[in-house]
Amino acid sequence: MFEMSAFANGVLAAAIAGSGATALGALPVFLLRGMSAKANNLLLAFAAGVMLAATVFSLLIPALDAARHSLPDGPWAGLSVIAALFAGGGAIALIHALLPHEHFEKGPEGVDPGRVSRIWLFVIAIAIHNFPEGLSVGVGAASQDPQAALGIMLGIGLQNLPEGLSVAVALTGLGYSRLFGFLVAAGTGLLELLGGIAGAGAVAVGPAILPWALAFAAGAMLFVVSDEIIPETHRPGFAEGATAALFAGFGVMMLLDTM
Repeated sequence: MFEMSAFANGVLAAAIAGSGATALGALPVFLLRGMSAKANNLLLAFAAGVMLAATVFSLLIPALDAARHSLPDGPWAGLSVIAALFAGGGAIALIHALLPHEHFEKGPEGVDPGRVSRIWLFVIAIAIHNFPEGLSVGVGAASQDPQAALGIMLGIGLQNLPEGLSVAVALTGLGYSRLFGFLVAAGTGLLELLGGIAGAGAVAVGPAILPWALAFAAGAMLFVVSDEIIPETHRPGFAEGATAALFAGFGVMMLLDTM
């Protein structure tokens, strides 16, 4: 049975934490003359820490709790959540391997990136990054668990603030106008809204799949952090600061989730 309230909660949360926070974070691009590579790196590493903590405290732990209520005693709850975690990571890994895209530091990846213009390669890379975030927010908010919903919404919204600014500043550094950089950064937030719609819709249609939807979203997020953000922030000369910023982000998100 389709639960309209669960779906509406998921979509609204994705709109606020995804579209709204990303656009808000990109606004300072109109005031800043630029951003140092070190500052940009620290912001992204902080966002990675927030995402890691949100994956654990707002997705995996609620997934395990819900699975224990749905399955008999024994290892089955944990094993099923692990399977869904791997499935989420594997799904994003497959998309990552097939779609042509380009990162600001890692360069072009995917199948035949040379046939797509560079700006669209960046947009696709951001889409691969943002869709799992929206999926996580949609699933978490549709779970009707206030703590999990608020935790993941705050976490993704918090990390989208520096992410929106980083994208806008990076595009202006490539020679695009500030307005164009802002519009592209804000537009990437719409991709999170699409992810939120997908996640909330899945839970609303089949509430019983909630534990595995949460774990699937966690796997997608974990892949993004491990394969995308951490390698981007651990360039030579930046690794030590990036690790400290990641710890700071993890601690802030942990505090928010436990308050």
